[in-house]
Amino acid sequence: MSHYETNLDKNKANYVPLTPLTFLKRATEIYPNYEAIVYEDRSYTWAEVYKRSVKFASALSKIGIQKGDTVSFLAFNTPEIFEAHYSVPMTGAVLNTINIRLDANTITYILNHSDAKVLVVDRQLHIEVRKALKNLDKEITIIDINDKYADQSKLEKIGDLEYESFLNTGEENFDWQMPDDEWQSISLSYTSGTTGNPKGVVYHHRGAYLMSTGSSVAWNMPNRLNFLTIVPMFHCNGWCYPWTIPMLNGRTVCLRNIDVKKIFELIDKFDVTHFGGAPIVLNMITGAPETDRKKLKHKVYVLTAGAPPPSVIFKKMKALGFEVMHVYGLTETYGHVTQCAWNDEWKDFDEDKLNEIKARQGVRYPNTEGVTVLDPETMKEVPKDGKTIGEIMIRGNVVMKGYFKDKDATEKAMKDGWFHSGDLAVMHPDGYVKIQDRSKDIIISGGENISSIEIENTLSKHPSVSIAAVVAKPDEKWGEVPCAFIEMVKDKPVSENELIDFCKETLAGFKVPKKVIFCELPKTSTGKIQKFELRKQF
Repeated sequence: MSHYETNLDKNKANYVPLTPLTFLKRATEIYPNYEAIVYEDRSYTWAEVYKRSVKFASALSKIGIQKGDTVSFLAFNTPEIFEAHYSVPMTGAVLNTINIRLDANTITYILNHSDAKVLVVDRQLHIEVRKALKNLDKEITIIDINDKYADQSKLEKIGDLEYESFLNTGEENFDWQMPDDEWQSISLSYTSGTTGNPKGVVYHHRGAYLMSTGSSVAWNMPNRLNFLTIVPMFHCNGWCYPWTIPMLNGRTVCLRNIDVKKIFELIDKFDVTHFGGAPIVLNMITGAPETDRKKLKHKVYVLTAGAPPPSVIFKKMKALGFEVMHVYGLTETYGHVTQCAWNDEWKDFDEDKLNEIKARQGVRYPNTEGVTVLDPETMKEVPKDGKTIGEIMIRGNVVMKGYFKDKDATEKAMKDGWFHSGDLAVMHPDGYVKIQDRSKDIIISGGENISSIEIENTLSKHPSVSIAAVVAKPDEKWGEVPCAFIEMVKDKPVSENELIDFCKETLAGFKVPKKVIFCELPKTSTGKIQKFELRKQF
């Protein structure tokens, strides 16, 4: 045995399990009186956030919540769900954040499947939650969030407990738990489940810690930044930013609902420097009427993810004073694991070419050990030619522990030592990844693979197109052909033939949509287009 392996063991002095809980403890000790979180007329310092989180953890402990239990939250972006990212794991329990737009049946499934013992829920969501609870096959403690800034016409009491009064049953000096092991589970997030029941994605303390540190490095996030919560904190734990921001002594500005006018107001009022959002949110910002906008006093940094952005969105956002970086990831990877990192070799490119490059998914984050494009059959890397399609594969400490109570799905997703994303992509000569499609969204017409994203990107450049979604339409001759669904820019009408002719200018004939349908596109709460709903029409 090497001397490097002798008498050099782990001990309490040199090895502590990594956990983002230490970020809040540090912020409280160093910056106790700094403003930590703001929501409407409420604001809390780091000392107050810490005290509230500890008291809520204590209150949960008093009703029997302990290590390995599940505590579910159905909440908007308010201080309560921010605090939950600390209070729940302080008990050793696992935080399960649930999408607020889910139907009652799916909520029932998640509460049953997750073994949830507590549900903390905003009263505005009472209609679907009441239906869900009727079908639940167990007793569960319900704690209401009673927010005066909720839609008062939709409020109704759900449980017998209320968040603030329940919190105040806890003790300020509660001896909360650090994880015994950094592999210990910290959160449970369910995938969108477009087919069948959603799968439960389990994160560990180590991954949450590394995602927080890696994100701050990849995005060059400074101390004392002002962060606007547009990404729902139920989605990949808000891309893990409730854990990242305390590490930087940043201030979190809560936005309950997506409202473009409110976004501009909050940026102006609180000197917001950073936020994240799906391309559809950026589209709403650039399409907002002048009366809803405020001129930016400084550059605002934006991450966009959730769907491949059309290249034109970078140009539109830049014109308003926003600097956008495209990132990519999945629920299974704690949020984003690649970034379109800036390269000085691009500085002399014309704007159109540069925006096309910015729309790539890019290269791996500093906290990600491996991101590549492999042939899923041979598991060999595809040529770096920008043409050969393979599947994005990911490896590292920010890949989930696995799917909750689903051994087969976990083994399938982790086959051959890589996480299989299901996203089809090419690798460019510079090593930057560019998604061509989800494997289920690729269009195969006459034996040719067609990227729906490429067509959507082309359509989005037309001045009358607000949002475009392209899916496969069955065809007797070709098997499948592209069909485009379009949301138009208000007061800028365009015809089907005009859009088809526009596509013909730059796309090969077999890629041109054979039909164009004008409608409001179905979307998830995070801005993803629900293509499975569009495909149902055929």
